[in-house]
Amino acid sequence: METTVVEADDEPGLETATSAAALDEAAADSEHFDGLWTPIAASEFGYSVDEVLGGVNVTAVGRSSEIDGSLTIEGTTALIDATVEVENIVSDDSRRDGQFQGRIMDVANFPTANFQRTEPVDFGAIPADGEQVTATAVGELTLKGVTQAVTVDVTAQATDTSIGVLGNIPITFTDYGIDNPSNPGVGLEDGGIVEFVLVFERG
Repeated sequence: METTVVEADDEPGLETATSAAALDEAAADSEHFDGLWTPIAASEFGYSVDEVLGGVNVTAVGRSSEIDGSLTIEGTTALIDATVEVENIVSDDSRRDGQFQGRIMDVANFPTANFQRTEPVDFGAIPADGEQVTATAVGELTLKGVTQAVTVDVTAQATDTSIGVLGNIPITFTDYGIDNPSNPGVGLEDGGIVEFVLVFERG
């Protein structure tokens, strides 16, 4: 009986070639995003707080788009920092803003609020254009001169020219030396949410 010998093919098969191409593409994506990015005016940093206003439940929201900070990317990890001038955080009610900037946040003595990461954020993968990836950011939140360690889930989305990072941090007012902002006409819970949508372009 004749035996047929099949010689091994030294050329990579389709699966190997595809894997190599995927690795090359991932490396190229990583290099494309590596480096320093800075926030633009599409960004927002602010608060939302549930109020009872004249017996009606409402959600008070204040926002600022004037944000300083940076996003530094290396591979799939990121360093994120953001600072906002508290007096620039405004709502749809000038009376609320006056209370917020005065007796509540005392912007004359504590003009800024900021989030600063204490560990790199590892997103695990470079997102495809328009797709979202999530990660956990460990850092410090400073409000009214008081700094507390926080852990926040963040979501990132990228295009060729911009990167968006969003998240929210529940807070208890007294943890930051903030008296409950309630007054005879407005009732509030004991805490609120610090919210951010940071949009970065290449620095």
